[in-house]
Amino acid sequence: MTDSTAGRPAASRIVTCPHCGGDSVYAPSNAFRPFCSERCKHMDLGAWASENFRVASEAPPDDQPFGDARLQ
Repeated sequence: MTDSTAGRPAASRIVTCPHCGGDSVYAPSNAFRPFCSERCKHMDLGAWASENFRVASEAPPDDQPFGDARLQ
């Protein structure tokens, strides 16, 4: 990527790796961005696959009916 005004490569940004918290180069030269390494990328993918990351929900568990059954 080049800076169109100067014709030189754009500066790389240093970001925090979402998995380990270390420094990570956010540039096309880092194939694992935003992660710092292949290991961190795979560890994060594994956490998603095992459902360690979840979004909080207000829905009742599947074994409980919605609302009051007496109203039906």
